[in-house]
Formats: sequence, structure tokens, C-alpha cells
Amino acid sequence: MASQSAGITGTPDFYPLAKDVNILFDELEAVSSPCKDDDSLLHPGNLTSTSDDASRLEAGGETVPERNKLNGLYFRDGKCRIDYILVYRKSNPQIEKREVFERNIRAEGLQMEKESSLINSDIIFVKLHAPWEVLGRYAEQMNVEMYFIPLSLIDKQISRFRRWLPKKPMRLDKETLPDLEENDCYTAPFSQQRIHHFIIHNKETFFNNATRSRIVHHILQRIKYEEGKNKIGLNRLLTNGSYEAAFPLHEGSYRSKNSIRTHGAENHRHLLYECWASWGVWYKYQPLDLVRRYFGEKIGLYFAWLGWYTGMLFPAAFIGLFVFLYGVTTLDHCQVSKEVCQATDIIMCPVCDKYCPFMRLSDSCVYAKVTHLFDNGATVFFAVFMAVWATVFLEFWKRRRAVIAYDWDLIDWEEEEEEIRPQFEAKYSKKERMNPISGKPEPYQAFTDKCSRLIVSASGIFFMICVVIAAVFGIVIYRVVTVSTFAAFKWALIRNNSQVATTGTAVCINFCIIMLLNVLYEKVALLLTNLEQPRTESEWENSFTLKMFLFQFVNLNSSTFYIAFFLGRFTGHPGAYLRLINRWRLEECHPSGCLIDLCMQMGIIMVLKQTWNNFMELGYPLIQNWWTRRKVRQEHGPERKISFPQWEKDYNLQPMNAYGLFDEYLEMILQFGFTTIFVAAFPLAPLLALLNNIIEIRLDAYKFVTQWRRPLASRAKDIGIWYGILEGIGILSVITNAFVIAITSDFIPRLVYAYKYGPCAGQGEAGQKCMVGYVNASLSVFRISDFENRSEPESDGSEFSGTPLKYCRYRDYRDPPHSLVPYGYTLQFWHVLAARLAFIIVFEHLVFCIKHLISYLIPDLPKDLRDRMRREKYLIQEMMYEAELERLQKERKERKKNGKAHHNEWP
Repeated sequence: MASQSAGITGTPDFYPLAKDVNILFDELEAVSSPCKDDDSLLHPGNLTSTSDDASRLEAGGETVPERNKLNGLYFRDGKCRIDYILVYRKSNPQIEKREVFERNIRAEGLQMEKESSLINSDIIFVKLHAPWEVLGRYAEQMNVEMYFIPLSLIDKQISRFRRWLPKKPMRLDKETLPDLEENDCYTAPFSQQRIHHFIIHNKETFFNNATRSRIVHHILQRIKYEEGKNKIGLNRLLTNGSYEAAFPLHEGSYRSKNSIRTHGAENHRHLLYECWASWGVWYKYQPLDLVRRYFGEKIGLYFAWLGWYTGMLFPAAFIGLFVFLYGVTTLDHCQVSKEVCQATDIIMCPVCDKYCPFMRLSDSCVYAKVTHLFDNGATVFFAVFMAVWATVFLEFWKRRRAVIAYDWDLIDWEEEEEEIRPQFEAKYSKKERMNPISGKPEPYQAFTDKCSRLIVSASGIFFMICVVIAAVFGIVIYRVVTVSTFAAFKWALIRNNSQVATTGTAVCINFCIIMLLNVLYEKVALLLTNLEQPRTESEWENSFTLKMFLFQFVNLNSSTFYIAFFLGRFTGHPGAYLRLINRWRLEECHPSGCLIDLCMQMGIIMVLKQTWNNFMELGYPLIQNWWTRRKVRQEHGPERKISFPQWEKDYNLQPMNAYGLFDEYLEMILQFGFTTIFVAAFPLAPLLALLNNIIEIRLDAYKFVTQWRRPLASRAKDIGIWYGILEGIGILSVITNAFVIAITSDFIPRLVYAYKYGPCAGQGEAGQKCMVGYVNASLSVFRISDFENRSEPESDGSEFSGTPLKYCRYRDYRDPPHSLVPYGYTLQFWHVLAARLAFIIVFEHLVFCIKHLISYLIPDLPKDLRDRMRREKYLIQEMMYEAELERLQKERKERKKNGKAHHNEWP
């Protein structure tokens, strides 16, 4: 009863009342009202203007409760802070469930107050406040870590000495940040019996806002809304539509008329906007402690990982740029590109049937030079470096995570026993068995049922992968058909660059298919995951994450794998081409090699996807929020500037994604795959990723602070299943880079020529002078009269020498037409093949050995952190002993004063 009256007594003057809404409730009416949904707690929403608020502020002399009434973060009494908001519609038929739920909320000690929406009177906001007694009781149950013991004087002296050191420009100015007490205190699980050990200056601020909201959410998840052991929890009420939304409030506006440097931050949200989400601080470190304090450990860990990944990209981007610049500086000295550019007398065979003309090898001079920019002597070194970099990144992230987990009190934190999903309970409620942990009966899924569902799910995954392969097959057919079309084009620019035009358009079409299939994959992944009937939310999340990653990874990289390892490998040779369905001739590589196609594929896909993701991440919520504001202006008139309470502002923002941080992690993990898997073919990938991530951090920060409702602060020890996916990508990157260098690149054929067939054969040298004659040695001769009828070009090549051509050249190691076995493989082909296989084996074993050695040498826990943990444990034990001893001595003195001393007291 006290909790009811606390939220309703007095005049409801949180906002000045409009003329048309002047309904007041006194205490007796509030207690005795029999209205459904307990509307006795309902206050009508009051539409106010900024001029009204300004007049109140200009009056001056207001007390703290009066100021609290204006900021929209407190009840109408200005004393009870709003810890959580529930939203429902009056017209919703689930009235009885809400009544029971809200009655049980008050029975748990939470205070409640209701408010109608300013825009739509059908929308009701339920404001919840947790008093100190409730917070203390549940904080002890949840083992909430709170400030316990100050640091030792030595630690304070060290921190004081560090202040004398020069400031780094990347670090934020500590004077603009609030005094985060956890940086100066040890923490321990809260206990009401040892409450005298904790540092409590003010009970109202002892638990910060994120912790208060987390405690209230914990309570709401365990409150019944119907009779029955499974009829509990806010999540179920959100699922069945009883409540429309549930969220904690932002801490006021993220903007201020006053400068943060002169007047300080208005609130933590304003501080985050100025020091984290603003573009002016793009070069500074993130205030992770403040992010964690405002959004919780789970979101804080995501931004910590993203910042660590971005920082680790700096050396990778620098080395990749160096490899590219090395190719630029050595371009004029490259013997191979020189020979290509000077080969005006070498006539290449047509690359497609009928319409493709003969061409001079020198016409591909530009492509040969561009290929050298990415495929040069430093490429192998860069591939090894990136494989090692991926391992170092993961190993040092484990160390970084350990430090963060220690600083955020996550070392000893264990996730509590998760609740069973409602869908699982509904499906298997008839079969129960005893839970070995809780000792209570719970729904049980038979092993045969689970296996059959997993088999069906795996079949669905396999089918969707086949859909991706079919899409790639369609792109292959497009490339085969259009190369002839572009070769017969009227425009000389397109006709002379038919292969590049084919590759460019194919990549753009492939990107559109990727984005369309992603929408389909999300629905299929949801269907298959729900079909498996996971027991808990974490199991559901891990299963869905794995499926979505697998689908999107295959979808994004399948065409890249085709270009890297299959394009031009199985085309046959002139006069005996291999064909699709005995009709379409398979596409050949450009005379300068296939690497230029792979570079175009990676560059275009990477740039387009990152641009699209950034646009959708920020553009969609911006457009939605703008549309909401526009509707309000149309309904209430543009001449009146409306001032909404905080709960109304937050409700009009976009909710966080239904899958939490899944989309953010998935985008970065796919980018990590692009950065490592085919990096040997595109050394600029880390640089593009770095530039994107610098923007990505601020975009995500802006989105969380300004465009989304405040997510519930939840705890987590690490990034979950994503770490295992990163390790898998790291292993795959070693294999793919080995194959890219050995098969796609011309590195191995050049090496074999230099040591075995070139001018320096047998001398142990491989310089540019040893590559003289390589281009001629890598081309085979074909007799034009041996063309098939459907492959014979329309032109006879007389435009080159005035007479019809008799021979043309093509990329392969085959015998000439007048040999004993026409067009058979030469000995050089087998030498190159053996060298490629040997390189793959040596490269993989060498890199894997280096990776395992690095993993062994780098401990997961830094030594200084291990020492700090031991020291903290020792200090806590000593100080707890001293504090307890001091308390007992005080009690002994008090007993002596009162004449109640005992002979056997200790100490």
C-alpha cells in the first residue's frame, strides 16, 4: 500500500497540466479504485512547450525534487528515480495478465506510477522504481560487485606519479570524465550483513543507473502473471503482446547548450556523446569504463574488441601499404611486365568464341603492371605476416580480455542457470526429468527427437549452401555469355576491355545477389534454429549465430573462391575447349593472369559491402526517428515546439536489434575474413578495413547514444562463440593464402623458370636478370587451322601483318602442334605443378608451426595482472580481518560500558 501511495500523492506537477486534461487523484481514490490495469496509478500525459519549461527554470530557487520533476527521470514527487519503463496499449486484450503481473510487482516492493502518452492516449507508460531495501536484497542474490576497499597508499602514489608524465594525444582528458570510483576501489559481492565494509556515501547513488535497471529487470523476469509454475517473466509478456516495449531510460539529453569544457557534462549520456560518439574524437581511445558503466559489460566488451581489432590493423595496414608501394617502386624494373609491354610481335589467341579478336600481348601492358602492384616479391612475406598477425591478434586479445575482465570484476563471475525458453517448455511440457543442478523437474527433450531435428536442420543448411553454389554457377554462365557480347560491342572502349567489363559487371550483380540472399538466409536460419528447439536462450543464440555466419560467409566468399581457384584452370586449350552443358566455353584468364580478376572482386565487394552496412546501420534508424518526429509535428502543429518527457523520447527511438550485438559482430567477423583469407591477392584489404573501422566505431557509438533506446546493461565475460569463429578463420586463411600464392599467383612459375629454365639456371640466383625470356617460355603455340568450327574467330588476323595468321599463343605449358604428342603437357608443366604442391605443404607447415609457437609463448594471463590479482586477494583478506577485528573491539568496549562484559570474549 505504501508503494502505491508513494507514486500518486500530491499534485501531479511533473509537467504543467494542459487545459483539457485536469484529472487529479487523491490517496483514497488511488487505493480504492477498482479500474482494470490499475489505472488508479495513471496520470494523463501532459503536452508542454519549451517556453513553459523555460519559465519554470527562470523562476530560480527551486529545490532538487523540483529540478528532478523537469528532467523526466523521476516520479512526480521528484524523489523516486525511474529505473525501468513498461509500455502497453489500453486496447490490448491481455488485461488480466497485466493486472496480476503488476500486482505481483508491487508485492515485490517495487514502486509504480503510470503516465499516458502525449501523442497517443492509447499508449500507457508504467514507471518502476526500486527502493533501497529491494535493491539491497536482490543485489545480494545476484552477487552484484560493489565498491569495497580503497587502494593502498602505494597504488595511489604510483597513479600520482603517472599524472606527471606527458599526456598522450589519443587519451581522453580525465578532467572531463566523471570520477569513476571503481578505478580507485576494490570490489566485492554485495552483502547486507557486511554492509559496513562497503563505501556508501549516498544510498540513492550507491547502485548506478545501469545496475538498478539490471536488478529491476531481474525481478521482472521472475514475477508471475498467471497461476502456474511456467507463467512467469517479462519476456513472455512481451512475446504474447501484453506489453509493447520494456526498456531502461537514457540519462537525459545527449546535447547541451553549454560547452562541456566550461560547464561540464549534463549527464553520462551527454559525456558519452562528446567524448565517444563525436567525430572530433575519432583519433582518441574509447572511454571503455564509461561505456561499460552506461551500457553494461556485454556492450563494453564489444567495443573493447572492436577497438583492439582496429588498433591491431595499423601494423597490418602499414605492411600491406608497403607491399603495394614496393610494387609501385619496382614496376619499372620488373622484367616480366617489360616483356609484356614490348611483346608487339606476339599474337594471343581469342579468349572467347567467334566475336573475340586476336590481340597483341602488348595490349595487356596496363594489366600486367597492375598485377605487379599486388603480385610481387613481397607478397609471400605479407601472406606469412598476415597469418602470424591473425594469431598474434587473437592471443593478445585473450590477454586484453583478461585485463578487462579483472578491471570490470568479471574474473570470478559465472553466468547463473539460464531459464528455459518458453517455446521449449510448451513443446516438451509433458515430459519432465529432474535437473541435477536445481533439483527441480523441468521439460525434457528425448535424444532421438533432438537428433532427428539436428539432421533436418543440417539438411536445410546443406540445401542453402547448394543455393549459393547455384547462384555462383549463374554468375559463371553470365561471365561466359557476356564476354562474347562485350567483345562484339560497338563502343571501342568496352570492346577492347571486354574481360574487365565482364568482371566488373559480374561483381556488381554478385553483390546484389549477396544482399538479396542475405534476407532469405536470415529467415531460413530463424526457421531452422526454431526447428531445433534449443533449450535456453544462449543455446538458441549460438545455434543461430553459427548458421547465419556460415550462410553469409559462403554467400560472400563463394564467387571469390571460384575466381581464385577455378577461373581459367579447367578451360582446356584451343581446339579442345571444355564447355558447360556442351555449349558455353569456360572463361579464360586475362593474358596477364587471373590475379587482376581476384583483386577487382575483393576490392569492389569490400568497398560496396562496407559502404552499404554503414549506411544501413545509421541511415535506417535516422530515417525512422525523423519520420516519427515528422508525424508528431503534423499532429500538433509546427508552430508549437513540444517538450517530451524522457520516457516518451526514448519510446520514439528505435529499439536495439532483436539479436542484440549479432549484426555488429557479424559485420566485423566477415570483414576479418576478407582481411585475412585472400590478403595475398589484395594487400590493401587491411588498409580499407582500418579506414572503415575508424568510421565504424564512431557510427556505432553515435547509434547507441542517440538513435537507439538504451539497451539493458547485461554482463558477459568474453565475446562468446565469435572467438571460436575467429580462430577458424585464422586457420582457413593460412590454407587459402598458400593456395592463392601457389595457384593464382605467378610466383611459383617465375621461381621455377628462374632456377631451372632461365639464363641463371643452375647458378642459384633469381633476380630480374634471370627472368629474361619468361613470358615467351610461359606461352604455348597453337595452329589456327586446328580451331573447332564453333570456336573459329570471324577475323583471320590479317590486320596484324597483312596476311592471315597461322599461329597464335596462349597461356599454358604444352607442346607445339608439330610435336609427337600435339598439345601435350611439357616437362616444365610438371616441374611447376610439383613446385606448387611443395610450396603449399611447406608454407602451411611453416606458418602453423609459427602460429603454435606464438600461442605457446604468449600466456593468456599477463604476469603483472596475475600479481595484481594475488595482491588484491591478500589485501582483501587482511583488511576484512582488520575491519572485523575493529568491529569486535568496538562491541567489546560498548559491552564494558553497559556492564555486560563476558570473560570468554575474543579477542
